[in-house]
Amino acid sequence: MTTFDFGNGPVPAHQHSDGGGWVADSARVADTAYVGPDARVYGNAWVYGDALVFGNARVFGNAQVYGNAEVFDNARVYSNARVAGNALVSNKARVFDNAWVSGDAKVYGKARVSGTALVSGYAQVYGDAWVSGTALVYGNAQVSDNALVYGYAQVCSDARVYGNARVYGYAEEDMFIEMNG
Repeated sequence: MTTFDFGNGPVPAHQHSDGGGWVADSARVADTAYVGPDARVYGNAWVYGDALVFGNARVFGNAQVYGNAEVFDNARVYSNARVAGNALVSNKARVFDNAWVSGDAKVYGKARVSGTALVSGYAQVYGDAWVSGTALVYGNAQVSDNALVYGYAQVCSDARVYGNARVYGYAEEDMFIEMNG
């Protein structure tokens, strides 16, 4: 039996047939997916469809990456998070808890998407931005710099949230925005 240490001691594992990255035997990776030589998929994670995991990326826990989604560089997708469609998660970005990134959305830099937040459409979350709670970021919206979008807030259309802005509330018409110059 072949084993590999993903950081908590050796577990049964194998190298993926397309890319050679290490995959724990407890994880599921489709033959159609790509796992690059330095990427890792472990825990009970699933990577399927034509998804790509490469660079120093990690997909673990119960996370799922599928469709044409790409997770690369030093990105992490974990817990029960989902990355789907044509979404990209890169650099040092983190997608975790029960968060979803889908459509043509991009999460990069040191950005975080957590809670049950959804980032979709052509939305972008980048820099040190954080989208959390049950927040929605979609359309062509951008959240960047040190901005935080949380609670039941929705950022959509062509909206831009940046700097040290804080967006939170229960609906688009009941939204609170705090700017900290």
